[in-house]
Amino acid sequence: MQYKDVQNIAKMTIEFIKENIQPGTTLIEIRDLCETKMIELGADSFWYWDIGAFVFAGDETTLSVSGKEYTTSERVIAENDIITIDLSPQNGDTWGDYARTIIIENGKVVESDNVSNEEWKKGLLMEKFLHEEMCKFVTPKTTFEELYYYINSIIEEKGYINLDFMGNLGHSIVRQKNDRVYIEKGNQISLGNVSYFTFEPHISVQGSKYGYKRENIYYFDKGVIKEL
Repeated sequence: MQYKDVQNIAKMTIEFIKENIQPGTTLIEIRDLCETKMIELGADSFWYWDIGAFVFAGDETTLSVSGKEYTTSERVIAENDIITIDLSPQNGDTWGDYARTIIIENGKVVESDNVSNEEWKKGLLMEKFLHEEMCKFVTPKTTFEELYYYINSIIEEKGYINLDFMGNLGHSIVRQKNDRVYIEKGNQISLGNVSYFTFEPHISVQGSKYGYKRENIYYFDKGVIKEL
């Protein structure tokens, strides 16, 4: 499989789960549904600590933990809830990496523009904005560190905080997870020197119970940034 094929497994799985999440579903059930669906769609394994779906809901959405320490909680989805799902499908040594924060209101999944909870709506729209700003800012010569400082300055300016437990905003897509380089302070490698990279700001408002995440894989095609 090509990278685009594996990434599409993750994208299709998020669309599938949006149609199948309902109040009363447990996070363990959501994880199982996601992982089963990814295998059905062609994944043969999960590259991040053998976990295919990291699932958080409610005030857990601010949590940022390594896969070594992650356990899926027994939480049950409520009538009005916020859920973050981060998927890590793999086929052979080819990865996908894709995350979305999903909102449920009155028992149904609601797209960002139609969310009535103002705090949640603003969080989702801020995630979209950060991705748009990243795409405007980067060139193949932009370093991982330059992107780190630029996006974190926007996060702070807009009144949000970076929740990532390592403080980074994404990483290169490679064949072995220990070979990843990160969008972090001190990384002088240029974005154009890697084939693909993720952008995945995990943000919240200071003092809020809720966090937001949106992750895509990006690459350069003739110097122009593209989403995989």
